[in-house]
Amino acid sequence: MRADVRITVLRRLFHDDLVAEHCTHPWVACRRFAEGDEFIVPGDSLDVPEGFCSWAWVDLNRYVVTLARGGNFAGSKPGRTVVSCSDGYRPVVFLVERIEPDEAAGT
Repeated sequence: MRADVRITVLRRLFHDDLVAEHCTHPWVACRRFAEGDEFIVPGDSLDVPEGFCSWAWVDLNRYVVTLARGGNFAGSKPGRTVVSCSDGYRPVVFLVERIEPDEAAGT
């Protein structure tokens, strides 16, 4: 059985200096997410959560699958890691964490 995984938006960043130097039109910080947004990925399906950015999902999917299957990441606390989407101008930083069975049961 796979564990569910929670994705929480920690930060939305915006590199205005890079946009000014390298973009042909004005950009703004990511509007898809707000800090504190949470998404649950059911371990039995591992499908992209409703309303989640498809671009960010491609970046986070391997971390979600690893945690759901019981894996961990070197340097991160067990059952969690911090990752970001690959948008260099306006990256979003996420906490990805396994929901342990006792937490899911509400104990």
